[in-house]
Amino acid sequence: MKLHSLVSPVPNRKTRKRVGRGEGSGLGKQSGKGHKGQKAGSGYSQKRGFEGGQMPLQRRIPKFGFKNPFRKEYVALNLDAIADFRENKKLGDTITVEDLVKAGIVHKNELVKVLGRGEITDKISIEAHSFSKSAVEKIEKAGGSVTKI
Repeated sequence: MKLHSLVSPVPNRKTRKRVGRGEGSGLGKQSGKGHKGQKAGSGYSQKRGFEGGQMPLQRRIPKFGFKNPFRKEYVALNLDAIADFRENKKLGDTITVEDLVKAGIVHKNELVKVLGRGEITDKISIEAHSFSKSAVEKIEKAGGSVTKI
């Protein structure tokens, strides 16, 4: 059996609507468009969201808040996650963003922020876009260094 040989069962086959093919078809004369009116003419196409002149839903619903177009979104990376990746030999002593991408922790163009959840005992140097105060304290307490990109 191949995909091109598949045929839907007989009850599922629906014939298309053949409009304007005589009165006996049930779709003759006005072809299912009723008598006159805006929607009966040729070339009619309804606008998206148009509700017949009623105030459309997207305008009825109240809007609030503010979306900052210049917002920077960081990927959070906690110290306990870094420790786990080091245990599994996915990261070395010097950790750069490229290393994180190779390990599959972050994607190529994402901004990385190192957060302070968990403990770190190894002496490591980390390079990232941003750091929390607690993360910097813990890394430097373990003898490591922090580099902000």
